[in-house]
Amino acid sequence: MSKNISAVKKNQISLRNKYRNKSYKSAIKTLTKKYILSLDYALDINKSHDHILQLSAIYKKIDKAVSKGVLHKNNGSRKKSILAKAMKNFISQNV
Repeated sequence: MSKNISAVKKNQISLRNKYRNKSYKSAIKTLTKKYILSLDYALDINKSHDHILQLSAIYKKIDKAVSKGVLHKNNGSRKKSILAKAMKNFISQNV
């Protein structure tokens, strides 16, 4: 490891950003998996309000990650599109 102060600081910053980015990505993946599973095991469409709230929370997390630069805007849009499609399939199957 270099003893150059700027190199040490740059390394610390990159590690900090790496852990921050990882936490954003991990949270998005976890929420997405929980959401998809809840749609798979949902028995009643009357609880769709809960699913909409969950979807809103995931959208917020994705938008936050895009604004922070953790995800590219197209990647965030793709993730949101997949979630919307899952919700649409859930509604069409239960109607």
